Amino acid sequence: MKSIYKKIVVKLSGEALADDGDKTILDKKLLKQIAKTIKGAVELGAEVSVVVGAGNIWRGRLAEKVGIERSTGDYMGMLGTIINALALQSAFEEEGMPTRVMSAIDVPQVCEPYIRRKAISHLDKGRVVIFAGGTGNPFFTTDSTATLRALDIGADAILMGKNGVEGVYDKDPRLNPDATLLEHLTFQEVVEKKLGVMDLTAVAMLETSPIRIHVYNMDDPDALLRILKGEKVGSIISRE
Repeated sequence: MKSIYKKIVVKLSGEALADDGDKTILDKKLLKQIAKTIKGAVELGAEVSVVVGAGNIWRGRLAEKVGIERSTGDYMGMLGTIINALALQSAFEEEGMPTRVMSAIDVPQVCEPYIRRKAISHLDKGRVVIFAGGTGNPFFTTDSTATLRALDIGADAILMGKNGVEGVYDKDPRLNPDATLLEHLTFQEVVEKKLGVMDLTAVAMLETSPIRIHVYNMDDPDALLRILKGEKVGSIISRE
């Protein structure tokens, strides 16, 4: 079976990489699980790129708490995404996948600079590309990074893994047992209802785009692959 999408961006939260047991920022088993899932996507024929957050290392709200200005705090978060990207690269290569980390912040000793044509070339050659360093600018989230990169490389879909929830709900399912899973929404509905699925600026950028967003539960290791096989999983956000 082949993937229903030719080119995808997988958006992972930094928290999804952390070891809750011993409170370390990275968990070997989780990295391996993610690597196996990405390998499965590659084997289905998808060109796979990844955007990862840094919530396991640095949270923006901590900057204000300790007296660091917002711009500096955001740059610290961008550097955190590079750390996570390198950890993912190591895990992916252990699974036999050639992987390139491309950063919006210039760190030539450890990764390549983000260059659109080079990223597309890597994907065409079957390499997994991890986009790190955010957008390279403060005041933007990694959701915006995923959106910008998806638009830039001509991706068909963004697959957004969430921790412990099946998709998009009408209200927080952790606080409201009667919350309803919304299986399909338009970008406009997400913005109008201010649903907390992702940064609303990132959603607004996609309103005229054919790109689809799939929101799924990262705790289910098979969810991403089932989406690529065309199964009904989680929530879909699209133009129409």
